[in-house]
Amino acid sequence: MQKPKLSKFSIYDSINLSLIIFIDNFKITNNYLKYMLRLPPFEYHAPSSIAEAVALKAEHGDSAMYSAGGTDLFPNMKRRQFTPQNLIGLADLEELHTISAENSANGLLIGSGVSLSEVAQHAGIRRRFPALAAAAALVSAPQLRNMGTIGGNLCLDTRCNYYNQTFQWRKALGFCLKKEGDTCWVARSSPKCLAVSSSDCAPVVLALNAEFNLVGQEGQRTVPATEFYKNDGADFLNKTPDELLVSIRLPEHEGWKMNYKKLRRRDSIDFPILGVATALRLENSGRSGAPGSTGSTLDCAEIRIVLGAVASAPLRAYEAEKVLVGERLTTERIEAAAQLAAKLAKPMDNTDMTLGFRKKMVTHFVTEALKEALNN
Repeated sequence: MQKPKLSKFSIYDSINLSLIIFIDNFKITNNYLKYMLRLPPFEYHAPSSIAEAVALKAEHGDSAMYSAGGTDLFPNMKRRQFTPQNLIGLADLEELHTISAENSANGLLIGSGVSLSEVAQHAGIRRRFPALAAAAALVSAPQLRNMGTIGGNLCLDTRCNYYNQTFQWRKALGFCLKKEGDTCWVARSSPKCLAVSSSDCAPVVLALNAEFNLVGQEGQRTVPATEFYKNDGADFLNKTPDELLVSIRLPEHEGWKMNYKKLRRRDSIDFPILGVATALRLENSGRSGAPGSTGSTLDCAEIRIVLGAVASAPLRAYEAEKVLVGERLTTERIEAAAQLAAKLAKPMDNTDMTLGFRKKMVTHFVTEALKEALNN
């Protein structure tokens, strides 16, 4: 039987085939690179002190921005939400990286440059302010918590499905009220931007009555956390662009019970679509326990409930708190307070999951947050 003739495949054919594959891959890679989001050009400054950083901001004005971890800033720069010509790096400022060992009377002072990982793992914070440690531990993923800072999370840019898009996408839409446009696409008749506050740590520091220490061209000032956030997605911080958040002071909460719960689609990476921070203090009224009690025979002396990711600022649920102050925290009272908190939340259709689901989850999460705080 005659063997079939095999076609000759020379070394030159092999080279030609390799060149064809290389050229095709190069075309694919080149097209990918063409549309890959890149950082705009900028000059990086590395000041050696807070005073020098503030002076650099004064020198360069609106063309400069502060940068600590950059975990939110750099993606926004790639999408051209921000295009600073100068970045003032804060990573080398030791003054921002300290956690003071203040006594109980003065509380705790946390530098704004302390990483979220350190906040989550710090023994003193975990013991005295466990809700803040829990919130920091729930931000994004380990790699980003290692880079991201507590100050960056507290000053986090508000988010919206119509804003957190590429420049080309936003341009095709006609931009929006938060950036370069005149219409809030979430609610076209709205006179203000409805982008959402998505910080995990902000609701907690409000519940803890924290204070923010700022330094700017006009000097130093202290702003209570309750006055730091404004319910406007475009103008959401009580802070001028030249001001730098230097530290956060947490007043002592010895004997308080506190908790933070977060709702998101995945258990990592995702921003909150609901955050609930609770802090409460119990006292003995001398009364005996009652049916329906959660296990506590104490009355609620003080309580703070703060909702995150349901508006452009964290919201304090004052009406829900009133139901509980001076009362035994029975299951029925906790559920009644949770329903009042849910009335306060008016989420819009501009983030993950449906607004109806997010609103319903407020009742559940407030209830569970309070019950868990009581058991801490």
